[in-house]
Amino acid sequence: MTRRSLPPLLLAVATLAGCAGGAPVDVRDAATAAPAQWHAPLPHDGRIEDLNRWWQQFDDPLLSDLQTAAQAVNPTLASARSRIEQSRATRVAAGASLLPTLDANANASRGRQQPDLPVTNTYSAALQAGWEIDLFGRNQAAWDAARARYAGAQAGWHEARVAVAAEVASTYLQLRSCEAQLVKVQADTTSRNETSRLTDLATKAGFQAPAAASLARATAAQGNALAVQVKAQCDSNVKALVALTGFEEPALRSRLADRAGSLPVPALIGVGTVPADVLNQRPDIFIAARDVEAAGAEVSQAKAARLPRVTLGGSYGRMRIETSNYELEGPSWSVGPLTVSLPLFDGGARAANVDAARARYDESTVVYRAKVRGAVREVEQALLDLDSTEARRDSARAAADGFDASYRAVEAKYRGGLGSLFELEDARRSALQAQINLVDLERDRVAAWISLYRALGGGWTPAAPAPSSDAPQPTTP
Repeated sequence: MTRRSLPPLLLAVATLAGCAGGAPVDVRDAATAAPAQWHAPLPHDGRIEDLNRWWQQFDDPLLSDLQTAAQAVNPTLASARSRIEQSRATRVAAGASLLPTLDANANASRGRQQPDLPVTNTYSAALQAGWEIDLFGRNQAAWDAARARYAGAQAGWHEARVAVAAEVASTYLQLRSCEAQLVKVQADTTSRNETSRLTDLATKAGFQAPAAASLARATAAQGNALAVQVKAQCDSNVKALVALTGFEEPALRSRLADRAGSLPVPALIGVGTVPADVLNQRPDIFIAARDVEAAGAEVSQAKAARLPRVTLGGSYGRMRIETSNYELEGPSWSVGPLTVSLPLFDGGARAANVDAARARYDESTVVYRAKVRGAVREVEQALLDLDSTEARRDSARAAADGFDASYRAVEAKYRGGLGSLFELEDARRSALQAQINLVDLERDRVAAWISLYRALGGGWTPAAPAPSSDAPQPTTP
């Protein structure tokens, strides 16, 4: 290739580059997919900032320790860290494609090129450089996509932490509510057994019919079966916590005994900002936005792959040639070749890649908008659940107190010989159910707070630090 042929060639390549340019693909603003304000009732006396230290506000040291342990052993977090490392390596590789490459090579040879020439020893060492001139932005687009994927992987690690924290808290809440129910059921079972004993004595003395004794024994057996069932559920929750946190079961049971039957009570969270602002705290929304950004860059990359590629090489080194007649030694260098590769026919493969990239971009935008709407729905639903449980709390307490008072009155009447066993058992069932309903309501209220915590992204922000290549120390999210 002569020097005179280079300017027309470069001019043609530059012209093609100008024709390939296009408007950059931007991520859709969250505000376009989110409502302007909340429509569910908002809780008060709290701040969004409290999310960052929310688990400590339960004033339950065991829950905090369980959270920390789960963060250290959960396989989901290990997978998220692995994805960060993989995406970091992809980003580095994509960034390297924008830079020249430099290799060192050395070789030695001995031989005779022609029959009438002497044996020749040749030695050389050189630095070989190469560079793809990214006129059409293919490599830049690949780096943009890799950078967006890497940012999304970092946010994915935080999303996994929030999910693990919510799962541990929910399991712990289930266990504590189960323990509270077990206390009620065991007290009821003790009462049923005592009633059965007294009724049996009264039947033997001729003061009660045999049918009454049979009914009393049946209700006592029913109470014992219910107690066994609830106890088994509590044991199952303990084992679930062991699996989630890696705690030794004997040690966990020992610590659980300190506050058996006491439900954790969280601090309040205020949600006064508009949905679009709250979405900044959701790592999954951030990940979806980065997916849109990466998909847009991959569209540009696929388009650029249909255009010419321009590469430039060069080398510099030293060479030594030895024969029986002479020795030569000196520097060696070259500039070039300047190579232009123009795709002519590929059976439509590159065009199909562009179509596939466009389809992925369209999919990612739909997924992004759906996630925004889903995030708003989750927050609204958690707010509605909080409002509902608060509105029902006083009524549930009044019902439990009323049924308990009625049961005590009927029990006293029965023991005085003025009431029937059927009335007593009916009052007992109503009182027990009201107590269990009250425990369930308190559990549902705390569960709504946990759902709100997760719906708000657990206090994560895009500026939150990402884990290093080493395994990070577990912290409470």
